[in-house]
Amino acid sequence: MEEPPQSPSPGPGPGHGPGHGPGPGPGASHGHSHGHSHSHGHGHGPVPPVSQHLRKVIAAILVPFAAAVVVGLIVLWPGGAPQHARSGVGFDQQTRQGKVVRLVDVSCKAENPGQSSSAASDTCQKATIEVESGPDKGTTFTEIVHPDQSRRYSKGEGVVLAYAPNAPAGLRYSVTDVDRGFPLALLAGIFAVAVIVVGRLRGLMALIALIVSFGILTLFILPAILRGDNPLLVAVVGGSAIMLIALYMCHGVNARTSVAVLGTLCSLLLIGVLGSVFIDWARLTGNTSDETGVIHSLYPGIEIKGVLLAGVIIGSLGVLDDVTVTQTSAVWELKDADPGANWRKLYGAGMRIGRDHIASVVNTLVMAYAGAALPLLLLFSIARSGVLRVASSELVAEEIVRTLVGSIGLVASVPLTTALAALVVSADRHERSGGKNGDDNGGKGATGPAGPTSPAPTRRSHRRR
Repeated sequence: MEEPPQSPSPGPGPGHGPGHGPGPGPGASHGHSHGHSHSHGHGHGPVPPVSQHLRKVIAAILVPFAAAVVVGLIVLWPGGAPQHARSGVGFDQQTRQGKVVRLVDVSCKAENPGQSSSAASDTCQKATIEVESGPDKGTTFTEIVHPDQSRRYSKGEGVVLAYAPNAPAGLRYSVTDVDRGFPLALLAGIFAVAVIVVGRLRGLMALIALIVSFGILTLFILPAILRGDNPLLVAVVGGSAIMLIALYMCHGVNARTSVAVLGTLCSLLLIGVLGSVFIDWARLTGNTSDETGVIHSLYPGIEIKGVLLAGVIIGSLGVLDDVTVTQTSAVWELKDADPGANWRKLYGAGMRIGRDHIASVVNTLVMAYAGAALPLLLLFSIARSGVLRVASSELVAEEIVRTLVGSIGLVASVPLTTALAALVVSADRHERSGGKNGDDNGGKGATGPAGPTSPAPTRRSHRRR
């Protein structure tokens, strides 16, 4: 029997499968094609699940993992940060709200006769500050601002006051910072509006996922570490919860998201192993700043080295999500563009996309860490120390290990996720296409009576997967 000619286009148009046209096939084929076209070609909601067999395979992996994450959250849930006596150092001091109510220019020498100043000008600011919260609300105190100080005040400006309850009455308050609440809230509002306007429903879901992620970080991860739980275990459980919630909430419960979850999980495990090995090998303590010193003094039971490793894992999570989702979506779209491509061809094409992604994202990750450590790098540049000496110092070595371990996990996520996506999408398309042809054509494949119409629903049926 001569093979009938193939249809040159994917179909007469959206929503019209081959069941609407006068096909040569029998009535059973006509009815099946019609139902298949309408059940998938009109789907505008979440991405439909993959075939039954692959759904079971993915569920067999992810359901126990998700259950373990839930159990971990329940077992490790701290119930709030442990209390401690205020040290009055840095961020651990009590604070009150204040406002600058008066500014007067005065002579620096007149206000501080015994204090020498390197400033060319002898004009200082005498700021009158009013306490706006706490038991001393309504009281005022003065502060002298010298011309060589970086912070200058303006009348009516809100300030943050450090409060020392055990100090003498006239020395209990001092300005520690300015109140930046309004500009930060306005910037956050502009960001939220921009995300929703451009991303629409996806943008709204991304913002909700961001709020949930921040909630897990502040209500679970940080208090659990302060309570003395293993920081690595806490980071893995909390990071996994953030990953599951963020990915499924933003991208839907479907095969593509599940493959991205698997790729992200495997990459996080690699980052955890590499981070643990090289933090120990490089003898990094994690106690390299005033903040970590204060934390260790207040909570001696905290494993500071584990906090460093937990930071590496959590810091890599966001970039990993981006890479794995992008690679998985790319493979799905490649399969849509070429339904006959096998997994090797899909993997090769996906890796060509992934290499470009690697080049840009790794540079982004390194620059992000460099930007965060820029004051430190400037300090070493001023000291004119050799490059090797600077790199081997614990302050810089910590950032190097953090950057390189995260980048290795990021690079490894591309071929791993691409291979998983190619295998899943190839197996799913082959299984569903083969089953449909067998049902439609009585096992005769594409050369049966319904051959001319079979390619159209196969391509359209998965376009929104």
